[in-house]
Amino acid sequence: MTKRKKPEDLRSHRWYGVDDLRSFGHRSRTAQMGYDRSDYAGKPVIAIINTWSDINSCHTHFKQRVEEVKRGVWQAGGFPVEMPAMSLAEVMQKPTTMMYRNFLAMETEELLRSYPADGAVLMGGCDKTTPGLVMGATSMNLPAIYMPAGPMLSGHWRENTLGSGSDTWKYWAELRAGNITQKDWHEIEDGIARSPGTCMTMGTAATMMSLAEALGLTLPGAASIPAPDSNHSKMATLTGKRAVEMVWEDLKPRDFLTSASFDNAIVTLMAMGGSTNALIHLVAMAGRAGIKLPLERFNDFSAKVPLLANVRPSGDKYLMEDFYYAGGLRALLHELRDLLKLDCGTVNGKTLGQNLEGARIYNEDVIRRRSNPLKESGGLVVVRGNLAPNGAVIKASATRIHKHTGKAVVFDDYNDMAARIDRADLDCDKDSVLVLRNAGPLGGPGMPEWGMLPVPQKLLKQGVRDMVRISDARMSGTSYGCCVLHVAPESFVGGPLGLVRNGDLIELDVAKRELNLKVPEQELAQRKSGWKAPARKYERSYGAIFAQHVKQADEGCDFDFLEGTAPVPEPEIH
Repeated sequence: MTKRKKPEDLRSHRWYGVDDLRSFGHRSRTAQMGYDRSDYAGKPVIAIINTWSDINSCHTHFKQRVEEVKRGVWQAGGFPVEMPAMSLAEVMQKPTTMMYRNFLAMETEELLRSYPADGAVLMGGCDKTTPGLVMGATSMNLPAIYMPAGPMLSGHWRENTLGSGSDTWKYWAELRAGNITQKDWHEIEDGIARSPGTCMTMGTAATMMSLAEALGLTLPGAASIPAPDSNHSKMATLTGKRAVEMVWEDLKPRDFLTSASFDNAIVTLMAMGGSTNALIHLVAMAGRAGIKLPLERFNDFSAKVPLLANVRPSGDKYLMEDFYYAGGLRALLHELRDLLKLDCGTVNGKTLGQNLEGARIYNEDVIRRRSNPLKESGGLVVVRGNLAPNGAVIKASATRIHKHTGKAVVFDDYNDMAARIDRADLDCDKDSVLVLRNAGPLGGPGMPEWGMLPVPQKLLKQGVRDMVRISDARMSGTSYGCCVLHVAPESFVGGPLGLVRNGDLIELDVAKRELNLKVPEQELAQRKSGWKAPARKYERSYGAIFAQHVKQADEGCDFDFLEGTAPVPEPEIH
């Protein structure tokens, strides 16, 4: 820890503390907002980056939580300033929130740079808000602490417990198969989302909030608290308090975001059976800290980390509310101490190991012991081969199909798939391999969550509920089944996925980490020679920036000009 700062060392002092014309303007306009000079003079200015929005159901409680964060900042002797940022509402925003993750990261970084912020509280939770906020704050590298939104309460329909996304896909299949009625479907619609907060399955939101805690970016235990719980309000206030102390201590993200802390995040990801999206986000987050995180690193840990969280969709029964009551993330990580780098630092100034002291598992069916895992290894697995030279990912813990060879049924894009998937004359059977292309970072655009292709209706009626599906898209962390995702390079830029034809044999072998198109190399070369690059999706605005600068899935889908730690000058104040 560096020497404790003095008031004149504060970054905001350049705006407020000097005796010149510009500082007069800053102080007079702050008085215009009803603040006395004693409210902020010589105090850390804490920017509260709030991703609340009327259209983001996951963050509806943020109107209240931001006031509780402010309370903590005031109590600790700071000056809170709420700064709204783009709210990435997973369900509502199109074509996909993934297209706007980098937008939020840029906005976070530039808000913190261009205003008199000494430190930051990052308020997020809905899938892409966590990595977006963390990426921006890491690049700016001011003292910053993340306040997770928390999961919503468990859903219910009649005698059934409902989980976000996972049960949506499940009952949608049953509706299409004719096993439930429209009345049933509407009742499910009204019972699956009962409170503020993120998806309560181990989807991308719960995964990324947990990984943020494992990285050391939250207060201990913060990620597991359900959004409506009174302990969540207390956590918000404590987060505000801690943000002030972090400024005086000059404790910044890149002080504790190290290769070892990202290894801890990967261990956590595998033990939770977390979202496949985490691979993309962790690679991008590490890149902002100047750390290279190759996909092979995920396979290194996949082979030795057991699946302990019995939370859907990788688990068979429980949801995040149950996970919290069972001891939460601290209890899970305490069970994995020998696989973690316990000396990694965190935002509260203590090590990860210190923060795990005293944690206990209270329900050993929800959070399994090492001696009784759901699975010995392999929650997420990266596969390679001539169909995915730069890698693809499968959530092996969410499917029983680990080895398969079948004939390809190719869909050129999502609209093609939607138009034909339920046709009675679709040439497919239970052994077919469904292939969706032009759904990657550029092809989607934005790499939408289309990777859990629906099982064709005629197969659903035969009782089929899982089959091999391959795409350059992502899928929701709440999804399940044999879905091979993030195929890189994507088909839109000439990747091998774009060369697949109907009837080609595709072989998947999870144990061998292989995905191959069983077509002679000479034939593939001939197909490649006839491939033509499609027209770009956007020619102006943010879409054009995205198209020009986004990297491929294996590289984290960050913009090429945003990764790394090259310095950006502080603004001159004139």
